[in-house]
Amino acid sequence: MSWIIAALITLVATALSLILISKIPPIGVEISTVGKAFVSALVFGLLNAFVEPVLRFFGAPINFLTFGLFGIIINAITFGLAAWLVEGFRLRNGFVSALLGSLALMVINYIVSNFLGLPDFAPTT
Repeated sequence: MSWIIAALITLVATALSLILISKIPPIGVEISTVGKAFVSALVFGLLNAFVEPVLRFFGAPINFLTFGLFGIIINAITFGLAAWLVEGFRLRNGFVSALLGSLALMVINYIVSNFLGLPDFAPTT
């Protein structure tokens, strides 16, 4: 499977996951439209590609001290940043919603990617 096709499938799966997460009231994630879900998924993917590696680099000492648990906080920060950047993607309970939403997104995307057999779509030569 081409990495472009895998990336598009991942984008659709992430958008659908965000819609599903927004239907679970205790999490506190609100998405106004399906279009905003796709924009949010794209922004989240771009943040994961470009911003999250920088956060992980600078957070490496803390991540080491917490045995990797700080990585969950970095995911929540990325999730919250995506919500802050996209109008129509809102976190009702602030950081708690970002933390719960990022955990739910991680679990749902893991299940979907394993079910669909999606590879890591980093380009190879």
